[in-house]
Amino acid sequence: MAAQAIESHRSGAEIVNGDAICRKKSIGLLEELGLPKGFLPLEDIEEFGYNKETGFMWLMQKKKNQHTFKRIKQTVSYANEVTAFVEKGKLKKITGVKAKELLIWLSVVEVYVTEASPEKVTFKTGTGLTDTFDAVAFALGE
Repeated sequence: MAAQAIESHRSGAEIVNGDAICRKKSIGLLEELGLPKGFLPLEDIEEFGYNKETGFMWLMQKKKNQHTFKRIKQTVSYANEVTAFVEKGKLKKITGVKAKELLIWLSVVEVYVTEASPEKVTFKTGTGLTDTFDAVAFALGE
């Protein structure tokens, strides 16, 4: 399903290939949006695309991976393809990202910061549950 969504947004998108440039572009976009730069700690990124007109972004990595944000003891799984619609302070309609809560994996569908408290990041799951953490937990290298 994500692959179809990516194809429909390719026209007019800025697309780069290769881990180093993809990492740089994705971090730059997160920074531009006012989101923590370490939120997408993907590995071996093959492609990054961003369609500014539609607000759609995607990342494709060689294989899915898991990352534990140590400060909050939260494990997050990233699929081969991660997609989202972006706007200032927000990633929405996210696909390919799941957080482990107790013994189950929940899809993360939205991540946002508010102007009132940019030091806090709120995550919303597909079940409607939300959780808020300090943004420093998602700094680069955490």
